[in-house]
Amino acid sequence: MLKGLSITPPVIGRISIGRIVEKNGKRLPEKDDQFTVTTQIQQRGEWILHPLNESLRKAATGKLRAIPVRFLFNDPDLNLRAEYSLFDRDTGRPMCVGNGATCKRVCESGIEELPCPSPDGCAFGQARNCKPYGRLNVTIGDEDELGSFIFRTTSYNSIRTLAARLHYFSAVSGNLLACLPLELKLRGKSTTQSYRGAIYYVDLSVRTDSTLEQAIAQARELDGKRRTAGFDQAALDAAARAGFANGAFEDSAEDGSAVVDELHPDVGRDGDVGSGSGSAANVSGGTDATGGATVAPANGSPTLRQKLERKAVLLGGASA
Repeated sequence: MLKGLSITPPVIGRISIGRIVEKNGKRLPEKDDQFTVTTQIQQRGEWILHPLNESLRKAATGKLRAIPVRFLFNDPDLNLRAEYSLFDRDTGRPMCVGNGATCKRVCESGIEELPCPSPDGCAFGQARNCKPYGRLNVTIGDEDELGSFIFRTTSYNSIRTLAARLHYFSAVSGNLLACLPLELKLRGKSTTQSYRGAIYYVDLSVRTDSTLEQAIAQARELDGKRRTAGFDQAALDAAARAGFANGAFEDSAEDGSAVVDELHPDVGRDGDVGSGSGSAANVSGGTDATGGATVAPANGSPTLRQKLERKAVLLGGASA
């Protein structure tokens, strides 16, 4: 195994709740209130839809706001990795990644381990738009049992909710998270910070046609079949854990460019984050100052309230 290279779960597609559009020569996030499943290939600046996107929409009644999923690993922290992250906007390379206690930062002398006071208490992070960044890997269908779809987010609401759900489901199932039939669900809520407007975040629940007790029974049955077939879940978790630990940063410069596009839109001359995106930005995870996705105005123009919110984010005044 190459040292210094983080070995991450194989990705065969993406899950987002928005897309990137080009306006006035800038690539900016445009929010949505439903899921979209894409491939890893772009055409004319847009991600090509995955065949599963159409089949999932046909099975849904109305908008695609729930996706049936399973997880690769029993360890919740392997399925969802979340840190405070800061990227170089020009190269897409990670510059600083921390967990609120310590961080790894690229310095002139190399990568150094430093204290991490979180973005609110870090002058370096505030000046460079450091924010929470989560990556969730899930499997959809049975086409590739070890291939995953990735959902990236900078939403406090999504990260916090998904982390809680993963740990809870792992606990109640007796550490059979990888065998549980679950679904990603898009939820909406209003807060004082969103001025009672709708924001959207991603949650995790048992599938609509099932109860928690039924899901646990199915997980035990699947776990028994896998053990009989010789499937070693503990070894798979251990291999993933070693792969993540093999590199200083999970994201490569190649992936970082897409991350910067989606999660760190251009900062305009007037201090706005993006332009007409409706919030402080995150296409995959849908986040604004409150940590959720908001839908852009019909005419695509930001309101005065949105401009003030964006300036507050840049000044380090916004938090979930």
